[in-house]
Amino acid sequence: MKPFSVKIPLFAFSFAFFFFACQTVSEQQAQAKPPMAPPDGKFSTVTLGFGDTSSEEGQALIRRLDSFYRRQSNAGFNGSVLVGYKGKIMYERYWGYCDKSTGTQLCAQNPSQLASTSKPFTATAILWLNQNKYLDIDMPVQKYLKDFPYPDITIKMLLSQRSGLPDYTKTGWTYWKSSEPMYNEDLLQIFAKHKPRLNSKPDTRFEYSNTNYAMLARIIEEVAAMPYKQFMKEFIFEPLGMKHTFVYDPAERHLYASKITQSYRGNWAIFPETNEDGIYGDKGIYSTVEDMYRWDQSFYNHALLNDKTLRMAYTGYSNERAGVKNYGLGWRMMNFPDGYKIIYHNGWWHGNNTVFYRFVQDNFTIIVLGNKLNNSIYGQAKAVYDIVKHTGNRTDMEWEDSGSPKEE
Repeated sequence: MKPFSVKIPLFAFSFAFFFFACQTVSEQQAQAKPPMAPPDGKFSTVTLGFGDTSSEEGQALIRRLDSFYRRQSNAGFNGSVLVGYKGKIMYERYWGYCDKSTGTQLCAQNPSQLASTSKPFTATAILWLNQNKYLDIDMPVQKYLKDFPYPDITIKMLLSQRSGLPDYTKTGWTYWKSSEPMYNEDLLQIFAKHKPRLNSKPDTRFEYSNTNYAMLARIIEEVAAMPYKQFMKEFIFEPLGMKHTFVYDPAERHLYASKITQSYRGNWAIFPETNEDGIYGDKGIYSTVEDMYRWDQSFYNHALLNDKTLRMAYTGYSNERAGVKNYGLGWRMMNFPDGYKIIYHNGWWHGNNTVFYRFVQDNFTIIVLGNKLNNSIYGQAKAVYDIVKHTGNRTDMEWEDSGSPKEE
């Protein structure tokens, strides 16, 4: 597919500094783990730029996309949009409010809650540790989390959503009596103490569970001997130049409340936080569409993961049911009969709906970050693709099927 056939010059962006304090790790932890060196930051030297859409074709594309998103905005969409092709931003718009109460409009510096689109970040961190031999994803989780009560579950089963662990967001935990946020270690201890029954025997079927990625975040902390938010900052966000991306901590909301997008219900009522907002790894990362595009492009530059590791991540591991859809190691995917593959991950948490679609063979990307509850966002990737596909060679692509795994 060649969605664009225009000349693409490069223009530099400038971004404001946006990092936050991270808790320290104990001396005992630091001594117990091997020292780590963050990636060399080679991707941070690559500056994103705008594609030249001044041609007749480019202007027609912008008009079609603007028309589509005006209709979406009139129908309730509030959020940020970016369409990229081979490292160049072809379309970027901000529709609506960051904070409606103050009339603050969305802009490029306002991070939004990625919800489950945080999962590929956690998976990439785990795969980087595996690639650099700090851990082995084929080993039992108990090797790294001594209190984890299920001996037959491996790290890879967590990554591929095949562990059988019940989803903490759906089981309505009655164990947490505090009014304070629940964090990942709290969740681990709930499982250690109460040992809730698995929904299925490990590695027998796909079942999407946020618990898997909360446990993966704890593994990162144990192996790296530092908090998850610190690891992600030093080993992922900073090396890639993602200056507006961070892991949310409810205890530190005052540090960035003026920057992040407010989370709204469909009627503009503010979505209140819950105890579960303290848990990270499955959700909890805030970012912008520009930073997300840096993240997207890092995979083509192998800034973090090599070819072998990416092939592992992009392989579907749930084949019990026939169909196009599958789940890899932190990524949803559609595998078409002719070998074409779409790598993606959507998200939902409170009033945040997110879309991140990657047409990896074409280096074509669609990113939508909404902060007002609106389930129609999930159809926008297909609609945007349909708007630009007339210049490509995949005019007959069908995205919907009855295959496994089903979308959450």
